[in-house]
Amino acid sequence: MNAVLLPYQSRWIDDRSPVKIIEKSRRIGISYAEAADSVLHAADADRGANVYYISYDKEMTSGFIQDCATWAKAFHAAAGEIGEQVMTRDDGRDVHVYDIPFKSGHHIRTFSSNPRNLRSKGRPRERLVMDEAAFVDDLAEVLKAALAMTIWGGTVHIISTHNGDENPFNALIQDSRAGRNDYAVHRVTLDDALADGLFRRICEVTGSPWSIEAEDGWKASLIRRYRPNEDEELFVIPAYGGGAYLPRSLVEVNMADGPLLRFDGTRAFNLAPEPDRRREMNDWINDLLLPELAKLDAQRRHVFGMDFARSGDMTDIVPLEIGADLNKRWPFLVELHNVPYRQQAQVTLAVGNGLPRFDGCAIDAGGNGGFVAEEARDEWGPTMVDEIHFTEQFYRDEFPRYKAGFEDRTTTVIRHDDVLEDHRAVRLVRGVPRVPQGKTDKKGERHGDSAIAGLLADFRSRQDGAAFPQVLTSGSRSMADKTAGYYSRPLFSAY
Repeated sequence: MNAVLLPYQSRWIDDRSPVKIIEKSRRIGISYAEAADSVLHAADADRGANVYYISYDKEMTSGFIQDCATWAKAFHAAAGEIGEQVMTRDDGRDVHVYDIPFKSGHHIRTFSSNPRNLRSKGRPRERLVMDEAAFVDDLAEVLKAALAMTIWGGTVHIISTHNGDENPFNALIQDSRAGRNDYAVHRVTLDDALADGLFRRICEVTGSPWSIEAEDGWKASLIRRYRPNEDEELFVIPAYGGGAYLPRSLVEVNMADGPLLRFDGTRAFNLAPEPDRRREMNDWINDLLLPELAKLDAQRRHVFGMDFARSGDMTDIVPLEIGADLNKRWPFLVELHNVPYRQQAQVTLAVGNGLPRFDGCAIDAGGNGGFVAEEARDEWGPTMVDEIHFTEQFYRDEFPRYKAGFEDRTTTVIRHDDVLEDHRAVRLVRGVPRVPQGKTDKKGERHGDSAIAGLLADFRSRQDGAAFPQVLTSGSRSMADKTAGYYSRPLFSAY
């Protein structure tokens, strides 16, 4: 097989390290070589095992399984027909699972990059191939699940082009080179591939004559097509800040001291009767939230944004103070973890009712967040509440405006590591800035929550306010307030 493959492809296959990584140029045939080796591994009844392949989209998994079928035919390996099954994920998306059975009793299977798919894998000598790992949703979690394969002699092969210097794939490579783990690292640039005969092979396949002049012209044309991303895509140089839409340096320079007020709902709290939960939450409001609200400048206009979650992630509420110069500042951040809907509404109303010159809010109203959004609308009226259902268009329009506040130094967020990591989690997904699927922190409790809440607060700050100049910030609502569309509820009671 070495005569068929180019030297860099052979070096990759010949490396039998338990975990190996390759950072590579685009379209140089590493996945094709991996397919060949995978067929030989799955076809070997004595020393082989199952091979599992994951990537970030259907086209790549389909292409890999077709390459495997081609190699199986070339090797005369006893393999069955490709099987395909369509499964529905928890979020409603269809996932295509491909399978090639071999007479050896082993299989080559492809599936999505959900870490749960790997939890039952890891029999002796089984192999995982992770392709374009820099674009997989939660590389750290996938890798954590995959490493169990190495316990019984299995291997993990990680293949990818780069996706920014702050991407977990690049961090994995840097850690390997620094000796923090014992993973083998390969690197193949376009120049490396050309030196090993890539363009000669292209000419053989396409039937074109090779010459050094033709190769130089082909390379120059390829570089022009990839500009301005040729360094990352072709020469394996991760783009500065390319992995994060809001790089660390951009966020950190816009940070200032401010408290993070967090409430974690224990199991006992969640099982308690609602009146008991309300009283406990009211104590938290009085002890922690009210003192921070009392510090706010009564002359400044305020809004807030809320990213809702029930238990898996954090609910984040970002109050935003709008200065006379239109600069925007987070005075504090509220986080609720594993808190029932009614107590989330209780805190939400407390925030809005306590903000001086309250000028409205934007609330994540998708799914169960609609409950809190409805409570806010009933409390303050529809002109004061933007009920947001996230769409690609919303992210496309609003994230650049939010980012501009950081670039222009007109937005200040609180100084906290969770806030930094939430903002660094925002990525360009198919050209649109958003928080990708999967957890964004090592504890598995966050999904860019404060960044989304900050985005919503910023969005609300640019909307036309209500027709009236101010909402009362203490005491009971008066009859005049009722005529303006409000409920007459005692402050902070909510129910």
